[in-house]
Amino acid sequence: MQGPLASLKVLDFSTLLPGPFASLLLADMGAEVLRIESPDRPDLLRILPPHDQDVSASHAYLNRNKRSLALDLKQPAALEIIKRLLDDHDILLEQFRPGVMERLGLGYEALKAINPRLIYVSITGYGQTGPYQARAGHDINYLALAGLASHTGRVGSGPLPLGMQVADIAGGSLHGVIGLLAAVIARQQTGQGQHLDVSMTDCVFSLNALAGAGYLACDVTPGWENHVLNGGSFYDYYRTRDGRWMSVGSLEPVFMQALCETLGRPELAVQGLSPKLEQQQALKLALQAEFEKHDFDELCRLFARVDACVEPVLSLEEAVGHAQLQARELVKQVPRGDGSTQAQMACPLKFSEGLPEPRHIGARLGAHTDQVLGELGFSEERIAGLRDDRVVV
Repeated sequence: MQGPLASLKVLDFSTLLPGPFASLLLADMGAEVLRIESPDRPDLLRILPPHDQDVSASHAYLNRNKRSLALDLKQPAALEIIKRLLDDHDILLEQFRPGVMERLGLGYEALKAINPRLIYVSITGYGQTGPYQARAGHDINYLALAGLASHTGRVGSGPLPLGMQVADIAGGSLHGVIGLLAAVIARQQTGQGQHLDVSMTDCVFSLNALAGAGYLACDVTPGWENHVLNGGSFYDYYRTRDGRWMSVGSLEPVFMQALCETLGRPELAVQGLSPKLEQQQALKLALQAEFEKHDFDELCRLFARVDACVEPVLSLEEAVGHAQLQARELVKQVPRGDGSTQAQMACPLKFSEGLPEPRHIGARLGAHTDQVLGELGFSEERIAGLRDDRVVV
């Protein structure tokens, strides 16, 4: 079976998380993705623990279904290989700081001259312009500068480090894929590619969807626990008697009534509908007192029977075993290449025509070098010479 993106061929120069997660989505949907990696400085994810049979679990997942070409981009012979690849690979994804690809002779303008249909996606922390364009950063820095951290946290303890990389994935990966596919649609009309400048800081700034709109239009400054959805209301997490947690999102009147009735306190529902902060805080204290009267398992049973927008906070182990996630088949066994398999998170997108089954976990460095060069017309002797010169491995 071919996926919906089977017509796309992508050169992926990215490392770490934002670019590889973007190209994972593309590969899962059928695109042919070829990773270009340095022989001397391979992706750090290859050594990131934990490891499963000497393979980094993160690398094996993020690079599923992709081929690997180990290529020293500082050598002139490498440029010849890239130029040949551009004959039919007309999408490029890179994640270097601005200027790096230009210094390697692989900037957009240089490659556009070879293939005008090239869609060239650059994912960076701060974008290709502006005073921070060359500045180093990580997920936590982009969230801080974009204003998100200023209203995601607790009054008493400040901003919270999140358990997933919002700027990397929601900012870089997902916006990168959206923009890339939009450029593909535009190319179908014009025949021309373009350069897409994806700044993770820009993109997570736009995720201030409600708080940012309120500030810009109404000059209402968001802060920790001072609006409905960030802990300023009853919409929050509540500790159980045995030290577990439940999530409560009972915003609508019918759900608020179900919440309070299930806890045996129907009279509290009227407070949940009040816009006054002091009443919301009083309701939170009352709800916390009720949740602390019950163990986690008991609350799970109680709220499983009602639609109240109340759900347990599950560990990853519990989430994997949850009936809903199992019914959606969100864990797949992916071939390793040696006859065994590795459990991985499946592509979450569901198409009525289906998606191809995962072909293999992330490949070892340069696993497909000979295959790719052979497809480009290089002889065995020439490939051996390139390997002797350390152009490829």
